[in-house]
Amino acid sequence: MISVRRSGDRFRGGDEAAGIESRHSFSFGTFYDPDNLRFGPVLACNEERLEPGAGFDEHPHSHTEIVTWVVEGELTHRDSTGRATVVRAGDVQHLSAAGGVRHVERNDGDVPLTFLQMWLAPLEPGGEPSYTTVPGIADSTPYALPEAGAMLHVRRLAEGERTAVPDAPRVYVHVVAGNVRIGDAELTPGDSARITGEVGLELVGGGGGSAEALVWELPD
Repeated sequence: MISVRRSGDRFRGGDEAAGIESRHSFSFGTFYDPDNLRFGPVLACNEERLEPGAGFDEHPHSHTEIVTWVVEGELTHRDSTGRATVVRAGDVQHLSAAGGVRHVERNDGDVPLTFLQMWLAPLEPGGEPSYTTVPGIADSTPYALPEAGAMLHVRRLAEGERTAVPDAPRVYVHVVAGNVRIGDAELTPGDSARITGEVGLELVGGGGGSAEALVWELPD
């Protein structure tokens, strides 16, 4: 089964006066939809747009695997483990909140920042927080997230180029840029597909230039 969710159907959040614009693909914060709480271990897929100087002040997380993908601009991240990092487009940032961590996320640059943040439920709760950044991850190099039993694939496709969709119990696809096709479904930026029990699928680059998609290979 392939369930397509369109960009325009996402819940709008954030704080316009503070320079924060958010788009939520799942129930989040004040938005509650009992039929859209999660997909496998995926709890959230948030698109955040921060104006220069805007950001999220220190706040807590626990028992959550948080993966961030910068689309444009630079994200300044600081957390209670003492780490401070600037995450740029093409980098994968992974914060394992484990038993508890606090962090700050800001746009300290002079141009707008757009990033995607995906939250996954861990297989086991607790533990010590950890933090990883992989700079400039390549298209052919998946990022393993064993804490959630998941694998992240970055797919960049020219028009007409094809790549296999993992034959996993569940697959979550989010289109970052450009147009792609999965089966009979055409997806544009901000669209997503939730795939269950399918094999032999391909992701095909559409017209209008190169496309970029994040593909999560998920357990049942």
